Amino acid sequence: MEAISFKLEVFEGPLDLLLHLISKHKLNINDIPIVTLVDQYLEYINNMSEQNMEVAGEFLEMAAHLIYIKTVSLLPKHEEAEAMKKELQGRLIEYSLCKLAAEIMQKRYIGNNITVRKPMKIEFDNTYSLVHEPEILLETYLGINVKKPDEAVKQETFNTIVKKKIVSVTSKIIYVLRNLYKSGKCTTDSLFEGLNDRSERVAVFLAVLELTKSGRILLNDDNTEITFNKNYSKRTEENNADKEDPAVSYS
Repeated sequence: MEAISFKLEVFEGPLDLLLHLISKHKLNINDIPIVTLVDQYLEYINNMSEQNMEVAGEFLEMAAHLIYIKTVSLLPKHEEAEAMKKELQGRLIEYSLCKLAAEIMQKRYIGNNITVRKPMKIEFDNTYSLVHEPEILLETYLGINVKKPDEAVKQETFNTIVKKKIVSVTSKIIYVLRNLYKSGKCTTDSLFEGLNDRSERVAVFLAVLELTKSGRILLNDDNTEITFNKNYSKRTEENNADKEDPAVSYS
């Protein structure tokens, strides 16, 4: 085999050195002759030491690993050596692919060939450059302090406010009680049937709340049915009658 000529080459790690030896001596990476590779690797490490080059620990670790594989392969049963050999081959193939990808990316890198200039400061000119007729300038000047008359408020603006329907909660309390007097109970949905006006619907809702709060009526667990409260006190009703009746109006 051709003798290795050592130069002061720098390798990134033991795998890089192994790939160099495999490529230099045209070895098959898929079937590495470990004995040959160990000899070449150790010879390179020894020459590094003779040239007073500092040998990193990872290179020495790989040397010990290769020697161990070589030693185990000499045993009668060398299944462990074959497994370690395949593991090393896998690492070398993976590293060679990464190295190839790095070379391709390096060729495509153009960052060193591009320079970017710093943004230039643009001086802004505040001078008014438009030209106007003297009559327009005079009219504008005279109209600075002139107050424009307020536009007359249209009647339609008030119609939506004045014509709103005002619904009292008291009227809807009576409405709810009348529905209850018919059969002793009613559903909450039936109270809102036929009520399309929002104010009426809100007033009915508040009426139910007031009657429930005063204890006059009771709601079932899911609030779908209303009944009279048999334990309701007449005195409580008289006290509640003195309260102010709210009116409801919603748009």
